[in-house]
Amino acid sequence: MCGISGFFHRKGFLDVDQLLLYNEGLKHRGPDSSGYFFKKSKIGSLGLGHVRLSIIDLSESGKQPISSDHLTIVFNGEIYNFRSIRSELLEKGYSFASESDTEVVLKSFEEWGLDCVDKFKGMWAFAIFDSIDSRLYLCRDRLGVKPLYWFKDEQQFLFGSELKVFFLTKTFKKEIDTDSLLTFINYGYVTNNKTLIKNVVKAQAGAWTIVDLENLTIQIKNFWSYGNLFEKEKFKGSFFEAVEETERLVKEACELRMVSDVPVGVFLSGGFDSTLVTTMLQKDRTEKIKTFTIGFSDGVDESKDAEKIAKYLGTDHTSYDCRQKDALDLIPELPTYYDDPIADISCIPTMLVSKLAAKEVKVALSADGGDELFAGYEGFKTTPEYLHILNRIPVKLVAGVVTKAASHFFKGRFSHLNKKLIAIGSVLLAPERKKLYFMHINQNSLPSEIINNLLKIPAKIDPPEFSFPDLKDQLDDLFIFGVEDILTNMLLVKVDRATMAFSLEGREPFLDHTLMEFAATLPFEFKHNGVESKRPLREIVYKYLPKEMMDRPKTGFDLPIYKWLRSDLSYLFEDFLNQKSIEKQGIFDSLYLENLKKQFKNNQLRYPQVLWRLMVFQLWYKKWFN
Repeated sequence: MCGISGFFHRKGFLDVDQLLLYNEGLKHRGPDSSGYFFKKSKIGSLGLGHVRLSIIDLSESGKQPISSDHLTIVFNGEIYNFRSIRSELLEKGYSFASESDTEVVLKSFEEWGLDCVDKFKGMWAFAIFDSIDSRLYLCRDRLGVKPLYWFKDEQQFLFGSELKVFFLTKTFKKEIDTDSLLTFINYGYVTNNKTLIKNVVKAQAGAWTIVDLENLTIQIKNFWSYGNLFEKEKFKGSFFEAVEETERLVKEACELRMVSDVPVGVFLSGGFDSTLVTTMLQKDRTEKIKTFTIGFSDGVDESKDAEKIAKYLGTDHTSYDCRQKDALDLIPELPTYYDDPIADISCIPTMLVSKLAAKEVKVALSADGGDELFAGYEGFKTTPEYLHILNRIPVKLVAGVVTKAASHFFKGRFSHLNKKLIAIGSVLLAPERKKLYFMHINQNSLPSEIINNLLKIPAKIDPPEFSFPDLKDQLDDLFIFGVEDILTNMLLVKVDRATMAFSLEGREPFLDHTLMEFAATLPFEFKHNGVESKRPLREIVYKYLPKEMMDRPKTGFDLPIYKWLRSDLSYLFEDFLNQKSIEKQGIFDSLYLENLKKQFKNNQLRYPQVLWRLMVFQLWYKKWFN
């Protein structure tokens, strides 16, 4: 795992000093070594920066950037099957100066061009400069596990693993994107590959971003889409045949992610997904897999369950009972690492378990994606039920009545009813193909009263966009929304920043593209039968652990953050949300915000997440704009 950065400037205003600044800003992503490539030509100056976290080929020959003839690469991520690709290239006459996967990526591009990514199993974000055609080829893995951002104006093109690259660039003028800000307040993250910074975007996952440096034009070429997987024919075998194939693919994905020249561990929360990953790795090994768990006695705590599972499986387990101070000490540090902020409270425990693991290992496997691929969330049960009820309602008559009622009668303390009625009206009036879409975006939104009154500046929400492929089953949209929106825009950002804050590489076996492609073909009822979720994963775990050890309510990382904001964290309101500073900032309506704070302190605010989102934004704003 590493950090990459780069620039092209037509007038040559950027130089080696800029690359050194980038490397210093990203050194938490790669503390082991750093390097750069710089070239000045008649069309401008180009630079590539790299900081390295040594995972494969720990020698000096694995340092980056790496060049081969007219090609130069900076790479972040891992290609787990690089050795088999390397063997194929050796047979074609290529030679190698290192044992690294980065050199394999570069030679693969030299041999197969843009099609090289079809051979890769892994996670990546890289940039390749071709000095012959004066092009820069940026590429991000199929799902966007590894981050990559870029910016372009008439004079320059900039890119980097984190937003701080742009903040450090002397020719870059940072400006808040007000639409993205309102979207962030509404959802807790920014949608559609956008960021809080105007004209800075996330590189599209599963695509090449090709920059013609002479003309400063950009071309996007897709090579993979999760949504398109659901257009394929459904699996024809039995449920138990599906379970058998799922186990084989999960086992293969986990073993691939053990490829490393440094110690590897597993985040074990005690739920089905992390238990399955741990089981697949431990069951055929004599050496003990290192597993890590944290608990919060003051919040949702699964650490004791995780300890029982670790003992049963025989792992080398480390558990830490976090104190309130552990979490509080991290909060001021959030904007340093989450420079593309997300307001998910679980960022804090994810950082704490990463800090714990980084003391013993350099790589940790996580279990993100199990819920999204195999219908683990409650919404996979309730959404079809709600849709069935709504489809029985006379559309035009009722839709008009509920929308009018919402706008006239349900305000203030009853804004939650306003939100629900408007949501019902929008679903009833939506085309059949988009009913689930409107249910998704309304379910995750704040009431319109909060959205309409909070900002003083013009802005509109940017709801998540989807391709809406031709589905065999309408309910498959639920998987697409979960993966292409929440997983990609929020959860993967959370895990990347939390792990890299402590120079730890996070790996995601459930996001192996072969496993994802198979899971997409499974009938909905194979994943959720209306009662039981994640059915294939449950069946596999039950083979290896007692059923009574696993059958308990689904929980997850959680903190009593709102309780703390009314007590030990109340000072944050005065530091970041006081009326004077809000008025000076000029973004939010200070009087309306004071009213929200008053409701919160009296435990009357039905949507307290809006204040946490505002707090996260203000922390970020103070760090990067003041």
